Amino acid sequence: MNDLIKVTVLFFASLKERVGMTSTTLEIPQGARVADLKAILLERFPALAGASGSIIISVNREFAFDSDPVADGAEVGLFPPVSGGEGGPTILRVTQAPLDLNEVVAQITLPTTGAACVFSGMVRGKTTRGAAHETIQLEYEAYIPMAEAKMAQVAREIRERWPAVEGIAIIQRIGSLEVGTPTVVIACSASHRDTGVFEAARYGIDRLKEIVPVWKKEIGPHGEIWVDGHYHPRRGD
Repeated sequence: MNDLIKVTVLFFASLKERVGMTSTTLEIPQGARVADLKAILLERFPALAGASGSIIISVNREFAFDSDPVADGAEVGLFPPVSGGEGGPTILRVTQAPLDLNEVVAQITLPTTGAACVFSGMVRGKTTRGAAHETIQLEYEAYIPMAEAKMAQVAREIRERWPAVEGIAIIQRIGSLEVGTPTVVIACSASHRDTGVFEAARYGIDRLKEIVPVWKKEIGPHGEIWVDGHYHPRRGD
């Protein structure tokens, strides 16, 4: 009787560089839980030890926790904290293509739309907050299937909180991006400006940085470094 099961493990961002690979297949004991899998990974890949306190794990594209079971054939994601809805148009996308803000607004504009709030992040060349430094380029990476699923979750949360919002766009660009290049767009439309579109767009970018698995590497004159976030998902995220 075979008491082992096979799982596929995907590594992202700084963890990918620590282990020197993007994926591997592991055999683990049948009945293993996430805590057991984590222990096996730390034993198999000692380079992960320095990040063990901040590692986030997903199982089949959902956040997983120590007591959760790991089934045969599961797709397991291993990553650091991350730096479609109803009721109107919902644009959710991870892309390498340039972001066109006017096109995004057009896609979430209805005949009843009278207001749109757009937030766009971009590559900053000089950082003055905290440790001042210069950036030449940012490299963005995403766990795309899970990222798009979590974007859909953020859109649903926005609609629950601000039911007057008509259209929602959440678009993240990945790849190597130069200074001044838009990296992400969160846009919300509604019939009037006082229906929550400002708050909804702010919530969208804040929530994206909490639960959507996207990471960035800063490349500057003095080297490069992955920028890890600080938020650890809770059950239900």
